[in-house]
Amino acid sequence: MQVFDAIPKQWGNSIGITIPKDVIKKEQISTKKKVKFIAIGTEMDQLKREFGSLKLKKPTENVMAEIDEGYD
Repeated sequence: MQVFDAIPKQWGNSIGITIPKDVIKKEQISTKKKVKFIAIGTEMDQLKREFGSLKLKKPTENVMAEIDEGYD
């Protein structure tokens, strides 16, 4: 998986992005290969709306300690 920034451009009635050459090589992207894109706007609040946020009743350290119990 590669992460890169792109500025969308108008292409006819559509909007498109260009994929950097190094990303194309690393991910072996071709015109005959189906790829998935995740579009995340510039606002980090969008991530919370998309994925939600987990509210724990215990501090994370305590939860991690409980997970580690029994693996000693």
